[in-house]
Amino acid sequence: MIEKIFWKNKRVFITGHTGFKGSWLCLWLNLLGAEVTGYALNPPTEPSLFRLCKIDSFVKTIIADIRDGDVLGKAMLAVNPEIVIHMAAQSLVRESYKNPTETYDVNAMGTVNLFEAVRKCKSVRAVINVTTDKCYKNNEWVWGYRENEPMGGYDPYSNSKACSELITSSYRNSFFNPKYYHIHGVGLASARAGNVIGGGDWAQYRLVPDCIRALLKGEKILIRNPKAIRPWQYVLEPLSGYLLLAQKLYENGLEFSEGWNFGPNDNDAKTVEWVVKKICEKWGSNASYEINEGAYPHEAHYLKLDCSKAKFKLGWYPKWSLEQAIDKVIEWTKAYKENQDIKTVCLRQIREYSNSKMEVSYG
Repeated sequence: MIEKIFWKNKRVFITGHTGFKGSWLCLWLNLLGAEVTGYALNPPTEPSLFRLCKIDSFVKTIIADIRDGDVLGKAMLAVNPEIVIHMAAQSLVRESYKNPTETYDVNAMGTVNLFEAVRKCKSVRAVINVTTDKCYKNNEWVWGYRENEPMGGYDPYSNSKACSELITSSYRNSFFNPKYYHIHGVGLASARAGNVIGGGDWAQYRLVPDCIRALLKGEKILIRNPKAIRPWQYVLEPLSGYLLLAQKLYENGLEFSEGWNFGPNDNDAKTVEWVVKKICEKWGSNASYEINEGAYPHEAHYLKLDCSKAKFKLGWYPKWSLEQAIDKVIEWTKAYKENQDIKTVCLRQIREYSNSKMEVSYG
């Protein structure tokens, strides 16, 4: 359970806070009363959730590059955070094919820079490196990947995140070893989420944002890989996992310093075409789609996470089904279309999610 009393006045340093997930996390932490500092490049899209919610009006914002270790280190020392959540990344598979060097530089060396900054900042008690479900070596299994499965990654993005996981393991062993927690006092974990969807995601080459752009323009949705299966989940699901894990690391870093999966229940691993059909159904107004035949870069066909460990050891469970998640995406998008106050919409969804009952399932 996420405890408001725990987060009140906690100093939190977030990298990548101008992105989609980072912006939602800033909104939630602000609601909990935390003192948040964000370090990131300018928002990667226009429009962006960051600007729509005017997040820099309540979060101290440092516009800088994760690849600049000196600037990052100085920025962290200036605020002496207690909790660090690393989300800065080049996060698109197709972009990684176009710019592999930059992808590895940001996702691998950016992680090294982050940990080097943490080593020099003695106030830090808990660190989470946010990676991806795609970090695993994908064998196209029908069962979910567990945290002890081998790292891999076919494309540069996925592989760079596997590298980030290995870097995390190395720094944990070398500098933040749980055996010596009584000396360094730092809990270090990684978090691997599924395919995150939600209001305010405008990224290119991502299924739900592509759908939303088409719907807002009154155009037919074009989809590729209609039979590909992914572990879809609303953005608040993994963020709740990060918040819960950060609290556990802060209170007992010795026990929780390891990798963690945060994905949906098994019945919410659906095909791309299922998701698009459901979006069209809920949007109405003659929404439609077609399969866009063509040659595309390799993408995994079947990918699913086993989240048993987070359920049993953290007490974390998904709260919203995939259908509910799609409802919330449509609700957010229609509010945006009607020029409603987006920050108010987001905060309402966060409160609704916080007050929802957990969907307890061991499947």
